[in-house]
Amino acid sequence: MAENVAVVGRETRRRVRVRLFGDRVFNLVTLGLAAIVLILLFALAIALIVDAMPAIRKFGFSFLVTSDWDPVNDLYGALPFIYGTAVSSAIALAIAVPLSLGVALCLSEMAPDWLSRRLGFLVDLLAAIPSVVYGLWAIFVLGPWLRDYVESFLGTYLGFLPIFAGPKVAVGMFSAGVVLAIMVIPYISSVCTDVFRVVPPTQREAALALGATKWEMVRMAVLPYGLSGIIGAIILGLGRALGETIAVAMVIGNSPQISASLFAPAATLASVIANEFAEATSDLYVSSLIALGLVLLGLGIVLNVIARLLVAAVARQRFDSSR
Repeated sequence: MAENVAVVGRETRRRVRVRLFGDRVFNLVTLGLAAIVLILLFALAIALIVDAMPAIRKFGFSFLVTSDWDPVNDLYGALPFIYGTAVSSAIALAIAVPLSLGVALCLSEMAPDWLSRRLGFLVDLLAAIPSVVYGLWAIFVLGPWLRDYVESFLGTYLGFLPIFAGPKVAVGMFSAGVVLAIMVIPYISSVCTDVFRVVPPTQREAALALGATKWEMVRMAVLPYGLSGIIGAIILGLGRALGETIAVAMVIGNSPQISASLFAPAATLASVIANEFAEATSDLYVSSLIALGLVLLGLGIVLNVIARLLVAAVARQRFDSSR
């Protein structure tokens, strides 16, 4: 009897050791995979810093605050492209966020299941369209339509404002912003839809039981609960807008100028890199373009940090209010 107990004990210990060994292997593998991602990020940043060092040494901080972009005389400044990136992305979010929230609420709260699935598939399909197709469509269809109707209307009635002044052309900051808005809608709406669908049914039932209408239930129960997810979705869309290249390069006009008018041609960090990298003839020119990529990477990192802080602040506030 004692021998049987000893055998069983040894077998149990062996199985436990095997399971613990498997857990250790699994932990090491997952840790290694996570480390690979961090290594890639640091390697990318280091490579950009090293290749951009000639421009950093020559221009220093003035590279970020000057508007000169003169490849003939080797004078470079990133300010026009930072401005173009920020303004076009702001236009995109101003258009895309309300539309995306409306689509997400329709799919999660209003539409029946059979219609919600089909509409959701069509919205997600927008993300699968190549950006060059968006660019071609914007050149031949969207840009002329905006010029003839939307920009003409804004110029006629709001032309006294500097942002709506100037000549109306099919390519410019406004056209690029609208294209970006269409491109980021599926990303924001998809994330918001998933966020709204995980809101506990008791939240909705409690609001409706208190006599709230459908809109009041959404406003008081659904939107506050999913606020952190909404912020994350908006930051995701903003990151997509900042990094978009081909479609923007095809419709923004690619002019290294800062203009108050939204109708004027401009350029973004991504578009100028795509357009001019093949034409860079000097080492300083190439280094300046790589420095623009470094600035774009820095903007992405800063936005992600801000998003994390906002989401943490919203979660903390919700936790404090629930106590």
